[in-house]
Amino acid sequence: MTKPPIGRKLGQKVKKGKLKASSRRWLERHINDPYVQRAKLEGYRARAAFKLLEIDEKHHILKGARRIIDLGAAPGSWSQIAAKVTNSTDEDVRVAAIDFLEMAPLPGVKILQLDFLDPAAPEKLMEAIGGTPDLVISDMAAPTTGHQKTDHLRTMHLCEVAAHFAVEVLAEGGHFLAKTFQGGTEKELLNMLKQNFRQVVHIKPGSSRAESVEMFLLAKGFKGRPAAAAGEAETDNDEAGAEAE
Repeated sequence: MTKPPIGRKLGQKVKKGKLKASSRRWLERHINDPYVQRAKLEGYRARAAFKLLEIDEKHHILKGARRIIDLGAAPGSWSQIAAKVTNSTDEDVRVAAIDFLEMAPLPGVKILQLDFLDPAAPEKLMEAIGGTPDLVISDMAAPTTGHQKTDHLRTMHLCEVAAHFAVEVLAEGGHFLAKTFQGGTEKELLNMLKQNFRQVVHIKPGSSRAESVEMFLLAKGFKGRPAAAAGEAETDNDEAGAEAE
């Protein structure tokens, strides 16, 4: 399913013109990328769609998903897949997507143009989805600086925030998938995920470019929030209400 198709002839060159050499090399790589060609043929907004599909082929995280939250969603290829597998429609929205970049509308997807680090973002996402998600996916990455260690730390921060959000909102048995960068996942984050999920693995999909430092962190089978914690939250709410009275 995720093998690149035979499309138009590969190895096309871009005329020198006024392009810088680095820009020309990037453009040549892009137009000759079989996954870029396949995305166009199959109607996906980006080649990133095949990363999610390939991960799902092995780990089956989309099967049975009823509601999905997509973090760092632009341009929207993961949201396209999410809307399809959840049968989400504009009348019954089951997919919420967020990105600080503008996204063109997608059927069945509630799009929030907002930075996920905005304090209001978690509540807005939960309102948008209209229920408890059983899958949180994140393709977020901080803008690169060219300094590998800095880029790694910044993207790992986004991954950590996304992971804590997933633990707060996921339904029992749900899954969390997030982009990371090679260079090692923080031990504290891994320990937190292992405490809350039944399986935690790192994945490098074949559709991820070989020269890219990106990897994906998958946490499967959310164990659920302790009943005691839920009870404490209810007690706190009751006490707050009593004080208000």
